[in-house]
Amino acid sequence: MSSPTSSTVPKAKLPLVVVLLAIGTFLMSTTEFVIAGLLPSIATDLDVSLSQAGLLITAFAIGMIVGAPTISVATMRLPKRLTLILSLMLFAAGHIVAALSDDFAVVLIARVITALATGAFLSIAAVVATTAAGPANASRAMGVMMSGMGLAIVAGVPLGSFIGQIIGWRGIFWALAILAAVAAVVIGKFAPAEEQQDTITFRSQLGVIREGKLWLVLTATALISGGFLAAYSYISPLLTERTGISEAAVPLLLVGFGIGALLGTVVAGRTGDRKPLSTYFAIGGGSALVLLMLIPLSTVVVPTIVLVILLGFTGMGVTAIATPMAVRFGHAGPSLSAALTVSAFNVGIAAATWLAGLALDSSLGTTGPSIVGAAMAILGLIPLAILAIMRATRTTAAPSTPAAAPATTEAQREHNALV
Repeated sequence: MSSPTSSTVPKAKLPLVVVLLAIGTFLMSTTEFVIAGLLPSIATDLDVSLSQAGLLITAFAIGMIVGAPTISVATMRLPKRLTLILSLMLFAAGHIVAALSDDFAVVLIARVITALATGAFLSIAAVVATTAAGPANASRAMGVMMSGMGLAIVAGVPLGSFIGQIIGWRGIFWALAILAAVAAVVIGKFAPAEEQQDTITFRSQLGVIREGKLWLVLTATALISGGFLAAYSYISPLLTERTGISEAAVPLLLVGFGIGALLGTVVAGRTGDRKPLSTYFAIGGGSALVLLMLIPLSTVVVPTIVLVILLGFTGMGVTAIATPMAVRFGHAGPSLSAALTVSAFNVGIAAATWLAGLALDSSLGTTGPSIVGAAMAILGLIPLAILAIMRATRTTAAPSTPAAAPATTEAQREHNALV
């Protein structure tokens, strides 16, 4: 009698903790992206140049890249609920320090502290969400959790930038600190206590570094996420200088991007539980196709609007599918695997924005970032293709005799989930 496949298992209602973690993700994502709109006022208030103020973005990215795996290993013996609460409190403390300081160096350090808290929260939250939802609903849980990022792009960032013009950047930082403290209390009250499980050792955590399939997922994550963010980071000059859209209309189009991103994370989460590798291919291939189409069609308003929304829909699906796949391959150290995914995402952001900036200043002009993005997304399909070949090879090589079947059933389970 054959066992039911993941496609025949009924979709269970997701636990409340997944929704709570989505709220935390909303706060974390808002602070990561809203800073770009607050830089002019920060630079003026702290008496630094705009380029110096831009270091706040760089420092945050570095903090995420280094901090996520470091904090994950450092807190591996702590209960995950406690780690989430401490991350939110540290997040709040970083914003309070920044809001109270008139020294740019102190604000910069506070920004790094905030990034450490963000990296820790997102990596631990991914493990909590996927564990609470169960293997059959892991990607769906991540889709709901990471919809907080899409909601931040749709509402948090534009609303934060608008309110920041009224109450100042310090007011926004105070608001984020207060909301984080409230979220810490709510998560502490309603998040379930961690069930008894095998002790995860330092050695087992670091053992995931030797897992080749994990690094293939991380490479694809950095390239594909970097691909769509290369174009998104410099979408404003493309829209105003090449498409001819007014500056006043750009925020509305970015809201459209955010709506697409919100829908993309949910859809990728729902399909990713059944066909994770196929879903990842669709995300990478879809992003590449949209970017390639954006290059020639960005001179026409209507196609450009549609493509920008589709860019959000295809690209942000990475956040729902990458972490469950990484945790599956790095199951011996799930927290570190999730943290490395956060780092990979930010490595992609850092590399993509740097390369896209060079392309923008080159003869490629405003289409340069889209060209860089398309190239990165296409390259991101290579590690996914290697994973598919490895799965196909292992499936073909598996013994088919009845006597060998019981011994191979468990070994095949991981790869059947990736069909």
